[in-house]
Amino acid sequence: MTYKKLTPEETHIIINKGTERPFTGKYNDFFATGVYTCKQCGTPLYRSEDKFPSHCGWPSFDDEIPGAIRHEADADGRRTEILCANCGGHLGHVFDGEMLTAKNTRHCVNSVSMNFISAEQHAAAEGTTLQKAYFAGGCFWGVEHLLQQQPGVTAVTSGYMGGKLPNPSYEEVCSKTTGHIETVEVLYDASVVSYEALAKLFFEIHDPTQADGQGPDLGPQYASAIFCNDDKEQQTAEQLIKQLQQKGFDVVTQLLPMCTFWPAEPYHQGYYAKTGRAPYCHRYQKRF
Repeated sequence: MTYKKLTPEETHIIINKGTERPFTGKYNDFFATGVYTCKQCGTPLYRSEDKFPSHCGWPSFDDEIPGAIRHEADADGRRTEILCANCGGHLGHVFDGEMLTAKNTRHCVNSVSMNFISAEQHAAAEGTTLQKAYFAGGCFWGVEHLLQQQPGVTAVTSGYMGGKLPNPSYEEVCSKTTGHIETVEVLYDASVVSYEALAKLFFEIHDPTQADGQGPDLGPQYASAIFCNDDKEQQTAEQLIKQLQQKGFDVVTQLLPMCTFWPAEPYHQGYYAKTGRAPYCHRYQKRF
């Protein structure tokens, strides 16, 4: 197997088991959707949905791609080293029992030991084209959690849409003055799941008849809405709303034009998966 030629810094860390300075790695405060691969051999190591902000100074993950990581007792006898199972390249160390996420483990990894491949790049390499859909149905934690379980969905990102303030913070959105709605961006493989199937699921995991929010979360930032990419999505959503109305549901879901999606802060991403909790105002209810 051909390995990448390493720079002196990469050799110091990957081969000689060094450590980059904390808070200096390019992936420390990086939360895009995709896959992290071994810098030396290219083997996929971690998925972005398993990355979390630990504030320790290095990229942190609470899970690994099965079979990708080798665990060995460190030379100091006190820690557990993690290495690429394919090439043996040094990644960092793993720590258990810190209670930082529900999985209660932290892979502390050097940014230098990894490359990042976006979900779109990864799909393109496999000959798959991914599409994006945007749904708002109350607190984005629950919408994200339930849509993520749909086969064909590659990733779901929580964020904000519809407001007038660029890149708003959670606190600014909660002030109810920016006009933003808590929204999720769904990255999906249309050869596996259709936009119509996703929209149907959206209408079945929240209450599309509640006009003042969702469950106990009240306010305009929790409105029910779909941001449509094109006329086809608009027509699909309109047909589904019509079907629900014929069944007696007084649907208040807004169909809004596409606008900028602003990802929410890292601690909002994969909230229920990280905490081990369950959605408190979202559940599946068959309506179609």
